[in-house]
Amino acid sequence: MGDISKDIKSKFPNAKVKALINVIYTANWINSLQNDYFKTYGISPQQFNVLRILRGAEEPLKVQTIKERMVERAPNATRLMDKLFDKNYINRLPCPNDRRVVHIEITQQGLNLLKNIDKDNKVDILKNLSNEEAEQLSDLLDKLR
Repeated sequence: MGDISKDIKSKFPNAKVKALINVIYTANWINSLQNDYFKTYGISPQQFNVLRILRGAEEPLKVQTIKERMVERAPNATRLMDKLFDKNYINRLPCPNDRRVVHIEITQQGLNLLKNIDKDNKVDILKNLSNEEAEQLSDLLDKLR
């Protein structure tokens, strides 16, 4: 089991500072693992998030709705959509009532990519936690926010 004090060779003035540094350090560690994992599929974690949102919605969504549902708020959502469109993972559908609005839908190719990722996903970042501990961690993070 890791110890943040040893990992970054630092001492902390109190438990709250240590916990905060640990949350930030762990978030960066998870981001790094996710970047490496999704790179093998030619997408970023943010692009994966967009595809998951669209699959779950089961209908085309406005870009603004996608941005609101993202785990990591992406100011560059348009660029994310452009890259997914270029890879044929999404389609853009103009809104017949308002030319300024574009709806986004996932393509069959995007659905197939998600199926492959779901099937291949053997990375269990939380493998050292029991279900009870994972629930407790989630509750504590909710409380923190």
